[in-house]
Amino acid sequence: MSRQVELDPVLEPVPVRESVVQDVCSHAVESVPEECCGLVVGNELERYQRVVRCTNEMTALHLQDPEQWPRNGRTAFFMSPSDVLRVSRDAEEAGLVVSAVYHSHVGAGAYLSDTDLAYAENILFPFPAADQIVVGVKGGSAGELGVFRSRSGNFVGHPVRSVEG
Repeated sequence: MSRQVELDPVLEPVPVRESVVQDVCSHAVESVPEECCGLVVGNELERYQRVVRCTNEMTALHLQDPEQWPRNGRTAFFMSPSDVLRVSRDAEEAGLVVSAVYHSHVGAGAYLSDTDLAYAENILFPFPAADQIVVGVKGGSAGELGVFRSRSGNFVGHPVRSVEG
């Protein structure tokens, strides 16, 4: 049974700095035909301040061991552990936190798939308080963008409202 979480258009849109929206969308389009991935850092005053791109290692893992890693970067992402460590360290040194994990869906919309949920809910996930940002890419353009927040153990998909900043 699929637990996929869709955007709920009736929910209050989440305000996200315009530069963050542009950076996530640009990364998504540049990464086609594969999914992009990265982290967003911020603080209590502004949750989404800056995007840090990470390497999607899924295709490399798939080529090394297709049985263990049956999907490639076209349909999944695996964020480089060294990128995650570097961004975490740099954010902490700057007095910031990783506030969101982002990735794209190529040829699809913004939703959290079963795989995305398994990643975000894993006990070893390094950013349990982080939101999930997903951008859909269709026809070579970024489209739907959503912020998925955990509420009482269940993710809820909010639309995004781009704001100056």
